[in-house]
Order: sequence, then C-alpha cells, then structure tokens
Amino acid sequence: MTSGTDEVLGYEQARDELIEVVRRLEAGGTTLEESLALWERGEELAKVCRRWLEGARARLDAALAEEEEEDGNPSGDA
Repeated sequence: MTSGTDEVLGYEQARDELIEVVRRLEAGGTTLEESLALWERGEELAKVCRRWLEGARARLDAALAEEEEEDGNPSGDA
C-alpha cells in the first residue's frame, strides 16, 4: 500500500529516491530488516514512477490521436 506522500511525489523525485534506494541495497551493510524496508520502499517508488509514465503515455497517445483527426487521417496511413 502506498502512503499519501507517494501520491504527491513527482516523477523525478520518485526516480531519484528509487536510485538512492537501489544504491543503498547494492552497497550492502544493512540489516535484513533494513534491506526489507528499503526493498518495500523501492517497490512503492517504482509504482509511483510507473503511474507517471503510464499517464504520460496516455497523454501522448491522446495528442497523437487528436493530431491524426485534425489531419483527417484517423487510420494513421500516409
């Protein structure tokens, strides 16, 4: 389950924090409990990033579809 603060994280913020989580996990030296907490946080951050990217994809697809309609070529054929 994601926290409320995850909902307001921007893509870049979530990505940067995810990079830091991965760096800490790869560096080692943490307890099993700390590693599990980092892993869980990483999963939450990855979901935030995925939602942002899916939203961006939807906006791009909508813009491309609108452009095709304006050009009178809805099938995408040239």
